[in-house]
Amino acid sequence: MHFLGIEIKIHMPDSKDKRRKTARSKGKVERAFRTVKECHEVLYHLREPKNEIEANEMLSDYLKKYNDHQHRFEQHSRMDDWLKNIDGTVKKMCTWERYCAFAREPEKRTVGIDARITVDGSVYEIDADLAGEKVVLWWGLFDEELYVEHGGQRYGAYFPISGPVPLFRYRKFKKTKNEERLDKLESLAKSLKLPESGDANSEVISAIKKVVEPVPTREFDDPDPFYEKQYENILKAKQAISKYLGKALAVLPQCDRDMIDAILSESLDKDAVMKRIKEYFNNRSGEHAN
Repeated sequence: MHFLGIEIKIHMPDSKDKRRKTARSKGKVERAFRTVKECHEVLYHLREPKNEIEANEMLSDYLKKYNDHQHRFEQHSRMDDWLKNIDGTVKKMCTWERYCAFAREPEKRTVGIDARITVDGSVYEIDADLAGEKVVLWWGLFDEELYVEHGGQRYGAYFPISGPVPLFRYRKFKKTKNEERLDKLESLAKSLKLPESGDANSEVISAIKKVVEPVPTREFDDPDPFYEKQYENILKAKQAISKYLGKALAVLPQCDRDMIDAILSESLDKDAVMKRIKEYFNNRSGEHAN
């Protein structure tokens, strides 16, 4: 939440004199979800989407039509009121893969003497220098990668070296009478469908689709707390280059070291730096071979 710029505010407790009440949820978000569920989800009984992409398109068309309704107090639509009160542009969302990379939860643990950590049957092997130390584990909420923090320094990423074997076998329970009745209702609901697009009633379906002007957006400010996209500093970048070359940078000719310093002075992006390093030294190796 800190990297995403979210401020945590704690409610004042209930006073003893019963004159100050604790803040309560107003249910505004839940109310919007209930509106979508009651007004849009029931349409699936008449025309079930073929796949997830078509379901998202149907939901997007409904939301466009819903946001164009009249505002409760203002003399314009909900969408116009929202665009009027935003700060110029809307920040784009990051990709799901990028969100999974930095969505992590900390946990304090003590590393075993064999430099291994076990959780839910999965075993992670970390650096031997951390054996027996008290560290902070950064668990991925949506992936199996693990980062370790100790003494203000982060290590990783680590992956499980062993774990439980999935069986993919499940016992089939006997259905109750209520479940059998629900299966009949679901089969009946699937039989009630609207005609596909291209038929006579396709004009009714296309009439609810409305062209909406694109919302001005700005790029997503990508947090990189674990230095997955950029090197932490020039020293870390040189250590990675030395590991790639398999030799210390001090034994390289002066021209090669000057080239490495020039590349790192322009950018510390991992992909960009390693791409230029590979191109430079591959060309050098080709010249030596000739």
